[in-house]
Amino acid sequence: MECVVQGIIETQYVEALEILLQGLCGVNRERLRVHEICLKSGPNLGFVTSEVRLLCDLEQSEPTWTVKHVGGAMRGAGAEQISVLVRSMVESKASKNVLRLFYSLGYKLDHELLRVGFTFHFKRAAQITVTVSSVNKMLKLHATDEAVPVTPGIQMVEVTAPATSENYNEVVASVSSFCEYLAPLLHLSKPGVSTGVVPTAAAAAASLMSDGGGTTL
Repeated sequence: MECVVQGIIETQYVEALEILLQGLCGVNRERLRVHEICLKSGPNLGFVTSEVRLLCDLEQSEPTWTVKHVGGAMRGAGAEQISVLVRSMVESKASKNVLRLFYSLGYKLDHELLRVGFTFHFKRAAQITVTVSSVNKMLKLHATDEAVPVTPGIQMVEVTAPATSENYNEVVASVSSFCEYLAPLLHLSKPGVSTGVVPTAAAAAASLMSDGGGTTL
């Protein structure tokens, strides 16, 4: 399973966010360019629709593929009281023939996106990944070179951390604590909960750009 929160930030403040993340994480960023293909199962595979995402890492000299299945979120009173979404998730490396395989199984293309930006991977109390990216849509099938932004001027920020049924409370606490450091620039919440941009972003960005960073955690 994984713990995840998301938010948005105006593109003009992304450089300031990168400076902040560099200071907090103490590691260099990694460039991100991922072609995401979302497939859904056909009627021949059962009454309940299954969705898988095929992720092609275009930053590699030889593009690599990953299959990712995101399941349901944790339910119950405890889940409602925390600000981080805890959900089941399974992913695995795959060969370049993975798209053909899922088509042969009866899956159909639902949509595809190109995510371009950067990531930070670091270890705190949990292994945390921060992804900052523009989300782009393809005007023609698989035409990543012709992708255009879905929301011009806005970028997506996502914080994720792997967890288990035994340690998710600790991971949730770690993710929540980390997100507090980003609060002046953006608000992070459970996926699907829209919070918009924060009014303090401009002032926070100006401060970060002037002093050049933050404190390493």
